[in-house]
Amino acid sequence: MSRKKIVWLSMMLIVFAACSRAPENSAGLEKQKVVLAVGGKTGIAYLPLTLAEQLGFFKEEGLEVEIQDLQGGAKALQAMVGGSADVVIGYFDHTVQMQAINKDITGITLIGRYPGFVLGVRTDLAGRVENAAQLKGMKVGATAPGSSTHFFINYLLSRQGYKPTEVSVIGIGASPAAIAAVEQKQVDALVNLDPMITALDTRGLIKILADTRTEKGTMEIYGGPYPGSSLYTTRDFVDRYPRTAQALVNAIVKGLRWIHGKSAEEIASRVPETYFAGGREIYLKALDSSLELFSPDGRFSEDAAKKAAEVLALFDDAVAGAKIDLSKTFTNRFVDQASVGGH
Repeated sequence: MSRKKIVWLSMMLIVFAACSRAPENSAGLEKQKVVLAVGGKTGIAYLPLTLAEQLGFFKEEGLEVEIQDLQGGAKALQAMVGGSADVVIGYFDHTVQMQAINKDITGITLIGRYPGFVLGVRTDLAGRVENAAQLKGMKVGATAPGSSTHFFINYLLSRQGYKPTEVSVIGIGASPAAIAAVEQKQVDALVNLDPMITALDTRGLIKILADTRTEKGTMEIYGGPYPGSSLYTTRDFVDRYPRTAQALVNAIVKGLRWIHGKSAEEIASRVPETYFAGGREIYLKALDSSLELFSPDGRFSEDAAKKAAEVLALFDDAVAGAKIDLSKTFTNRFVDQASVGGH
């Protein structure tokens, strides 16, 4: 065989190998490799992300997604603002907070139509703490200072006329470390999400005081719809990589649609066992308690965005003093165009 033919065959083999490694449907994406930050990947509030990863929805959309699992939503937001992540799975109210300080962050898929936050007090203190106001002077655990669980504590205090500074907020994450913080009495109360809340409740370690896992609980606490977890990013990312943004939204919407109509057993069978804080039975119970919170279609509502701004304005001076264009905090453009095939 001639040297020329050997070189040609070698080049063809290299091209073939590269193509065989490429993600499905990657043609046309401006950016195939995306870094996604999340504050507590194992939380049920972020379940569509887990499903998109485990069921291959990102790959189907031609994406290679690197997931950075950080301690709390505030850390995930910081990663994106600092440039080490492209997009975030976190809570929508961060987009409002960022718009108030002229950082153009926008939600592109709503995951949680309800927040899923639960405030619980240690059982041994339940006799003297029946509401958030009675937490004055106590240590309250949040996933991280500045996170949306911290916002929830601030809101519950503010609506009863107390200052957020009248409790000590301690970051305890959204992992089994949160359970340990209660067991070891490092905190007097906490705001967290499932499966941690169900694990604590089932073991009799907390008494639940406020619960936003359902429409009923959310309406009672906020007096209206309040958005939960979402996929958000910078306006610059959306403008520079619109097809990549669309692919990300497609994958998350597939995850949302896959959930609806499935039993807790069916869903749990697609979740890594390492996510089962407290064991499989507790995880199934947590799923049953939380399935109502997921959006059926990923669309944002103006009313929910307005409620988020009103709530934040109670304790965030930047939000209270800003004229925020709420139309910049979210877009339904990608969700409306989501191509989800047969999923």
